[in-house]
Amino acid sequence: MNAEITLIISLSLILLLSPFISNILKLPITMVEIFFGAVLAGAGFIYKNEMFNILAEVGFLYLMLLAGMEVNLKELFQMDRKVLLKSLAFLAILYFFAISIVFILNLSKVFIIILPLISIGLMISIQQEIGKKNWLNFAIKVGIWGEVLSIVILTIISGYFKFGINIEFFKNIATLFIFMVFLGFVYILSRSLFWWFPTLKHYLMPDGDKYHQDIRIAMSLFFIMIAFLLTLHLDVVLGAFVVGMFTRTFFDHNHKLEDKLAPFGFGFLVTIFFVHVGSSLNLQLISLSTIIDSFILVLIMIILRVISSFIFLKELGFKRVVLMGFSLSMPLTLLIATATLAHQNNIINDYLFNVLVFTSVLEVIVVMVSIKLINLNVIISQKKDNK
Repeated sequence: MNAEITLIISLSLILLLSPFISNILKLPITMVEIFFGAVLAGAGFIYKNEMFNILAEVGFLYLMLLAGMEVNLKELFQMDRKVLLKSLAFLAILYFFAISIVFILNLSKVFIIILPLISIGLMISIQQEIGKKNWLNFAIKVGIWGEVLSIVILTIISGYFKFGINIEFFKNIATLFIFMVFLGFVYILSRSLFWWFPTLKHYLMPDGDKYHQDIRIAMSLFFIMIAFLLTLHLDVVLGAFVVGMFTRTFFDHNHKLEDKLAPFGFGFLVTIFFVHVGSSLNLQLISLSTIIDSFILVLIMIILRVISSFIFLKELGFKRVVLMGFSLSMPLTLLIATATLAHQNNIINDYLFNVLVFTSVLEVIVVMVSIKLINLNVIISQKKDNK
């Protein structure tokens, strides 16, 4: 059978069967999709061609769009000063301990970047699984700042690997800075425009029309931003996330938009992305030492975030602080992107690259299962307290 046909059939079966297996085994669907990707790739049914790679990339960016739509910038900028300061303190504690561990254990300096990586994309998958929770809301607020910092650092490091310390490197940094200033200008301009002409947002994005104009505008902005950042040679992840935030902030009257966009993402594009992540694992290269090293790394990354989360103990309580720490422990694609970047530039060897890729997947599995179990325990405790 033609390899492309085999790939299409395999992906179709994963899309079809994953929800059933997830329900039967009581496992997070993300874990099932990653597992399918690893096993079927190992068996030769899935391989990476241009179509699969593009779909997976768009799936990840779509996930970041949905993650951005959880953030209303007006609310973020009006965030309680105490919560904001604690969020920044969380990041300071996380980076302090990460840097300390690197020097204490004499690890490669690349772990200064890797250990504190944060991505909130998978928090949206958690939300799909267990619903909206107070601790998850805190985690997303902290995660926004953490992800922006991670992406900025990754962009700077990428420029360093690509250009070295020369004029091109500083041009890349300057471009990133100008882009961030530009976003601030667009935010202020948009806020003023919609304040003076409040009906404009309803005209641009009506809440329900036969042409689905709301989806058309959201997706147009999504792809225009990606094209814009590709032109500037900046990380497109930031662009997808920004479009989600701006859409939620300035078109928050359309309460149905996220409900329209999410099913297509989690029912197709995001699933393809998770299968692609699973297929990145080379099962033949995974040895006992790889598993042990990956498990140790997973524990370190989770413990760092749980310890840092205790700054919110007063607001959340012990169990929810632990849940918050776990939910911030899934950098996944940012970890894979950093590992790939370091490997391509000979900063890490083949063994460490495979350890990091396996860690990114193992971390999702450990965190997803742990959150489900701890959250179940919290629910049972609440029911007992209410009796």
